[in-house]
This record gives sequence, structure tokens and C-alpha cells, in this order.
Amino acid sequence: MARVIAVTNQKGGVGKTTTCVNLAASLSATKRRVLLVDMDPQGNATMGSGVDKNALALSGYDVLTKRQSTADVIVFAEASGYDILPANGDLTAAEVELMNEIGREHRLRLQLNSVRDRYDYILVDCPPSLNLLTVNALSAADSVLIPMQCEYYALEGLAALMNTVEQIQETVNPELALEGILRTMYDPRNSLTLDVSAQLNEYFGDKVYKAVIPRNVRLAEAPSYGVPALKYDRASKGAIAYLALAGEMVRRNGQQRQAQPVAV
Repeated sequence: MARVIAVTNQKGGVGKTTTCVNLAASLSATKRRVLLVDMDPQGNATMGSGVDKNALALSGYDVLTKRQSTADVIVFAEASGYDILPANGDLTAAEVELMNEIGREHRLRLQLNSVRDRYDYILVDCPPSLNLLTVNALSAADSVLIPMQCEYYALEGLAALMNTVEQIQETVNPELALEGILRTMYDPRNSLTLDVSAQLNEYFGDKVYKAVIPRNVRLAEAPSYGVPALKYDRASKGAIAYLALAGEMVRRNGQQRQAQPVAV
């Protein structure tokens, strides 16, 4: 059964979509079965995976509005090596259509349940705002992965995001947990980076990933070629960093499963 991880941050430009695409590729490279769910109407994760959002016959809109089954909409991103539930601007219409539906915040969870046993990991790329699409992603998720830059305003945004997670726990998904905090665009030469990093470690402990994502030209260039950095330049620092993150995530989840008591 797949672990569903929502990758979110209400602050834009923190590497959220970059993390989704590159983590999906890296987990796939470790022989895990991966589904990337694009829940952002901008469709950047779709394009970055090598799938043309403008040529889609079906998209996440059709899944959320129950026009098509999830399995029928999923496509294999051949250039990237994983499955994707693609998105485009139609998702905005889905949000409007669901507004008056009962149980609208659980629609994605119900639709993903039909394919969870096919995957080891399902990563959900959320839009950079708290809307119905984000609430659907958090309702469907087992945990939240938060990419963030090590800067002062990012700490303020993190506090607001943690409040949002608590509200989701209290209202629609009591099982939602913090998967981890990922430091992106990391520059160890910057004293502010080190100060913020120290604060994160103090407050969140082992929830802060040891792997950090550096500023890397290859990570920025790869989306324009419709591939993850791992496929664009496997030897780049960005690709290596996301492989390290994938390895750390797999080890953590393996330890958590081993620690769970066995029912008799």
C-alpha cells in the first residue's frame, strides 16, 4: 500500500515542484513504484515530467469530478520513469464545480484509494495557496513534506503552514503527520542559512532531513527539457542531492514500519 505524501508550502518559489519531480525520479531509480499527482492548475509538474499539459485528453479535473477513473487518467511519463496523474488549467474548474458538493474535501482521497495498492509512494504536488485543491491533497495524504529555504521569512511561513496542518488534523484528516522538512536552495557559505538551519534542527529534530538541496543550475535547466535532473545530468549536484533524499526517505519509512507492532 502506497505512502501518500503531500509536498506543500504556501510560499511560492521554494522548490516544491522541483522536489516532486526529482524525488519521484529518484525513488523510481531505487526501484520503487511511484505515482506523481499534479494538483496545481499551472501543470508545472506535468510539463517537468515530459508530459504536454496542453495536449491532455484527460487530466486531474476528470478524476476530481468523477468523469473518469483514476486508472484511466494516469499516464506513464516515459522520459522521467514514473506514472503521473497530469494537470492543466482545467483543475481550476474542478475546484469551482466541487464547491457545493458534500464531502468535497475528500474527493482526491476516495479516487486515489483505487490505485494505492499499485504503488510504493504517491507524491502530491500542491498549489502554492490554501485552496480546495490543497485541502484535498492534505486530506488524501498520510504525511506532509515541506520544502523551504533557510531564510527569515521562510520561518514565518513555516509557522503558518504548521497551523494549517493542525487545522486539517482537527477537521478532515486526524492521521496527517509531518513527513519531514527539506532545506532547499541551500548555501552553507551563508551565515543566515546556518542560523535558520540550526533553529529548524532545534525545533523539529530528526524531522529535518539530513539531505539538503543546493542551488544548482542543472536543477533549473532540467524542466525546460521536460525531464528530472537525474535524466538531464545524473552527475549534477542537484541530482545527487535528490538521490540522497530518496535514500533517506526509504530508510526512514522502513524503520517506521519495522517499529510498528505486529498484530496477533
